[in-house]
Amino acid sequence: MKKVLDVIALVLVIVGGLNWGLVGLFDLDLVAALFGVGSILAKIVYVLVGLSALWLAIVSLMKKMK
Repeated sequence: MKKVLDVIALVLVIVGGLNWGLVGLFDLDLVAALFGVGSILAKIVYVLVGLSALWLAIVSLMKKMK
């Protein structure tokens, strides 16, 4: 189960990173374009990306402490 969560988190962080790259390069927020600016779905995606980044950071730190 943890392995699946790690893969999902990684995919979401990659999606978030690509989205920020598009924002920086082309002023294009793909998440907002797909789900609507300020929509509940867009906010859910943003929160999931943030939680995924936090999860991966914690997992990485825990591995370094071993």
